[in-house]
Amino acid sequence: MSLIALGINHRTAPVELRERVAISSERMAEALRDLASLPGVSEAAILSTCNRTEVYCDLQDSEPHTVSRWLARFHQLEPELIHPHLYRYPDEEAVRHLLRVAGGLDSMILGEPQILGQMKGAYQAASDAGTINARLGRLFQHTFSTAKRIRTDTAIGESPVSVAFAAVSLAKQIFGEFKRQTALLIGAGETIELTARHLSEQGLGRLVVANRTLERAHCLAAGFNGYGIGLDEIPAHLAEADIVISATGAIEPLLDKPMVEKALRGRKHRPVFMVDIAVPRDIDAAVGELEDIYLYTVDDLQEVIQENLKSREQAARQAEEIIDVQVERFMAWLRAQDGVATIRELRRQAEHRRQEVLAKARQMLAGGKEPQQVIEFLAHTLTNKLIHDPSVQIRQAAECGNTELLLAAQELFNLNRGD
Repeated sequence: MSLIALGINHRTAPVELRERVAISSERMAEALRDLASLPGVSEAAILSTCNRTEVYCDLQDSEPHTVSRWLARFHQLEPELIHPHLYRYPDEEAVRHLLRVAGGLDSMILGEPQILGQMKGAYQAASDAGTINARLGRLFQHTFSTAKRIRTDTAIGESPVSVAFAAVSLAKQIFGEFKRQTALLIGAGETIELTARHLSEQGLGRLVVANRTLERAHCLAAGFNGYGIGLDEIPAHLAEADIVISATGAIEPLLDKPMVEKALRGRKHRPVFMVDIAVPRDIDAAVGELEDIYLYTVDDLQEVIQENLKSREQAARQAEEIIDVQVERFMAWLRAQDGVATIRELRRQAEHRRQEVLAKARQMLAGGKEPQQVIEFLAHTLTNKLIHDPSVQIRQAAECGNTELLLAAQELFNLNRGD
């Protein structure tokens, strides 16, 4: 039996291929059962995100190519289209890969925390589908505990390294907490969506999304219990906002100094945190001259990100050391499972021989034999039966000059030739 991790990610395949190979949550159970039905696949789990699709299997008398061919077949794609972009990690390398992925060391953004939750979702999906058992189940649990230790023992998740995360982290420095704050997000692209997610996770009190397309604004805001407005409605809502983050493709500024001055009067000069991520700028630079306005540009955030990225890289080196230890611990457990099977078979044989000799001893007692004689027979016969096979193997090893097996036997049976 062997473990295998196989897949594509943002480093090996373009987004067009990743989209075609992704497995939706609606098809995940079907995919898992189909994969687990392959000859030689005893356990299976699948992780599929926007940046990666990975298959984890416990194989028994099966080649990894079986799994890669399945991935192409499931998506009705030619194998030649996928194979050049695939990576394959066997056994110890597979364990290391899972630990690195869960710890955020293999992510597009070093140390990002979302991947651990996605991996837990993959484990739950496999559990629900009945395709995960002792070995993969133990590996996932070991992975989760290692990722938790990385988060606890290193600073890999403490410093923001995305624009959205950096913006929210700076806002938190000003407000401390967000439960009484209102955020106005201008735009509806990926950065604004990620910003909305970070704010929501931090317990934001109220969210307003402004966008040129009102339907898109409503759609994005609804996912975070907010509401959407059009860009022309910004002046009417600006005074409500404690936090303003903007990222649109507008050519001219959407917020100018007079508009913000009017909003400040309506707020009675309570401070406003603003981040202009757009290029060209959405917020007129003159707005930053106003008292009670904390205005940051994308360049300001990049300075924060670069400094924090250095911090994460240092933490990543510490995380790799943790992973080195945890990979060896899991592999030791895995090797021990082979020993468990051997011990189980040894006990089964011993029990079978015990029952044979015990049955004969009972017959002897029933036939009137003296108990002392039966006990002697039982001890002598059982001893001979238990040591017969090892004795034969040791004798043959001696005849063949197999000193390695002889030394192993001495250690296995704790034999001291000097006694």
